[in-house]
Amino acid sequence: MTDILMPKATAVWLVDNTSLTFEQIADFCGLHPLEVKGIADGEVARDIRGADPIANGQLTREELDRAQNDAKYRMKAQKSRHAELLKPAKKAPRYTPVSRRQDRPDAIAWFVRNHPEVTDAQVSKLLGTTKATIDQVRNRTHWNAANIKPVDPVTLGLVTQLELDALVKKAAEKKAKDDAKRGIVEPEGPSLRPASEAGLAEDDHDDQPDHGYDDHPVEADHFDDDED
Repeated sequence: MTDILMPKATAVWLVDNTSLTFEQIADFCGLHPLEVKGIADGEVARDIRGADPIANGQLTREELDRAQNDAKYRMKAQKSRHAELLKPAKKAPRYTPVSRRQDRPDAIAWFVRNHPEVTDAQVSKLLGTTKATIDQVRNRTHWNAANIKPVDPVTLGLVTQLELDALVKKAAEKKAKDDAKRGIVEPEGPSLRPASEAGLAEDDHDDQPDHGYDDHPVEADHFDDDED
């Protein structure tokens, strides 16, 4: 049976305006017969205004008349036109213009270097890329690895600053909760940098030679260009 909108309000209207049995109304509205009886006795849904299922397209006059003439008949709800309007719109997948797609590896590298707390799934959803591509960039196995440089995705025009900041904040909060559960205590002082500050830090180092994805020698092994 099609789920109807405002089942109690619909039941109120059917109780007040039809000769249907409690069982018929309960079946149509997805309620218990005793609940419908409570509505009829004024013990349930006192402050609820009745909703006409015929007016909102959930029931036809023919169905109602047939049910009133046959107590054993169970009405079939129609697909409401209002239900379609109230249905939450599914967010479309992020579309990246063809001219910008070649910049995604640079944005991935930026996340790998500056925000390791952001998961691959989050990066994939934000940039419209795949986990396989993220792994390739991280492990330097991407076909264009020699030319990939970490660049802020906002600068590349792939996301907005608000989207980036919201994602980094969410990832940082989740990491803090997970660390707390494991009993890991963060050292005092500044820890994870906001996305906007990370971008500024990059600008400050523009004049310095770029030796890899990470400026820290301890983690630079992941992005070493030395041939094996």
